[in-house]
Amino acid sequence: MAQTRNIPGQVAARSVTISSSKRELRLFMVAGEHSGDALGGRLMDALNVQSRGRVRYLGVGGPDMRTHGLISQFPLSDVAVMGPAAIVKVLPRLMRRVYRTVDAAVAAQPDAVVIIDAPEFTHPIAKRIRQKLPDVPIIDYVSPSVWGWRPGRARRMRGYVDHVLALLPFEPAVHRQLGGPACTYIGHPLVERQAELASIDPSPLRAELGLQSGRPVLVVLPGSRRSEVERLMQPFGETLTRMRQQGMNPEVLIPIVPHVRDLVEQHLRSWPVTPYLLEGEAAKFQAFKLATAALAASGTVTLELALTGTPMVVGYKVDALAAKFRFLMKVQSIVLANLVLGENAFPEFKQEDCTGARLSEALLPLLSDTEARARQILALSHIPAKLHVEAAPSVTAADIVLAFADGGRGIAI
Repeated sequence: MAQTRNIPGQVAARSVTISSSKRELRLFMVAGEHSGDALGGRLMDALNVQSRGRVRYLGVGGPDMRTHGLISQFPLSDVAVMGPAAIVKVLPRLMRRVYRTVDAAVAAQPDAVVIIDAPEFTHPIAKRIRQKLPDVPIIDYVSPSVWGWRPGRARRMRGYVDHVLALLPFEPAVHRQLGGPACTYIGHPLVERQAELASIDPSPLRAELGLQSGRPVLVVLPGSRRSEVERLMQPFGETLTRMRQQGMNPEVLIPIVPHVRDLVEQHLRSWPVTPYLLEGEAAKFQAFKLATAALAASGTVTLELALTGTPMVVGYKVDALAAKFRFLMKVQSIVLANLVLGENAFPEFKQEDCTGARLSEALLPLLSDTEARARQILALSHIPAKLHVEAAPSVTAADIVLAFADGGRGIAI
């Protein structure tokens, strides 16, 4: 017997038949970085519930995926690298891991393969698996940013990806336009936390830090990768210097992850203020709710700020090698909150424009009652509806993965 479930898509719900077969399933799952490991862990949690424990896992992942039953071929740290320059340095090792992973997949003879983000690592694996196991369905969890960088990848993906699970609502339409694989918007993982984020009470953090109630609060987010922190701490510090010169002296909070704390503290020696450093996710989101505005690196954090209603200015700087290929970018913004909204409501400053002068000019109006601040508040109010889905993203993802694992490449979703 089979059951039917509606899968939320870009325009209307799609109907997919989920088999209620009791046979054991083998899934080969590949994550290439720690954010993918977290996604994979949530997906496996949903898979274990929906399949009632009949799935066995092999592949590559980190602690989250191992906790949910994955037998990983090697530590995730072996392949978790970001950016062209970083990849070039470890390319031989990375390719050895690719070939080892493909061999393990072929030996496992899985019912389906799930690759999770990190396209520099996972897509070469998917291509080789398709060559060796042409009948095994391959699902890509997290679309590459074909809407902004190398759009030709979308059409090429059709040769080795059967279905894309998209985190951003505009991505299914992009894949259709570019001739990419079938694609379903399942929802961003943050959607599962929308109610929680909206109800956060920041008053305990204000009391703990002893912040003055009438003084603006600026949350500064230089990134979670050491390369980001290295490039952004100087212009962010210069931004605060210029703001002080113009009479604005906000309280400054910096939520950080432990592995970049030493680098942040090193750069703070040249800053004109001594900010509060906060560790832990709870403190981070309390800081977002407490903040009058944010100065942030580009990335998922802009969606986190959007869902907590925090006005923002965004800085973006890449390494010298990546900067040479900027002409290949085909997107109107590098800020995810702007892309979801469909307009550039949140100012962004890239490369040589990411300076203290430019950033402070955009940031100052957000720290008081101005028209610019009001416009951002209005734009922020529209984002939750843009991201809305009927079911939890991990649940919808599990539905689709199980449909392919049970039904093979021939099913229609």
